[in-house]
Amino acid sequence: MSELPEIRIGTADREKALDALSLHFSEGRLTVPEFDERSATIASATTRGELDTVFVDLPAASTPPHTPARLGQSPAPAETGGGLDWRAVVMPLVIFGSLALFFLTDFESKWLFFLLIPLAGALLSASGHSKSPKKKKKER
Repeated sequence: MSELPEIRIGTADREKALDALSLHFSEGRLTVPEFDERSATIASATTRGELDTVFVDLPAASTPPHTPARLGQSPAPAETGGGLDWRAVVMPLVIFGSLALFFLTDFESKWLFFLLIPLAGALLSASGHSKSPKKKKKER
């Protein structure tokens, strides 16, 4: 439960609460009519206390960190490694580059340029998983 139930909430708080409710629904804790009723309560809620009533009989341990009990707290910052995520820059460039190649070239099978998009996504995704620290071999 929140410390100050009379605190007014905004659209982002309602969306976070709906996400948490959807998680409970997907885990089988709610029936469809219960989910519909609670969703309507969340949509019309104006205070944090109204949101809290939706989750009174649901376990808090399995809910994500953005449930109503923690809506007032800011989320933990993501660990970015201190620099710009170059994958977030490269992927849009690949998409726009594919579009440019499609419209600006006279290649007969120019639709093949769109295959660059999933290829780049797969390569960039794989490069994100290779950031594990390498173990140094000890010399004898």
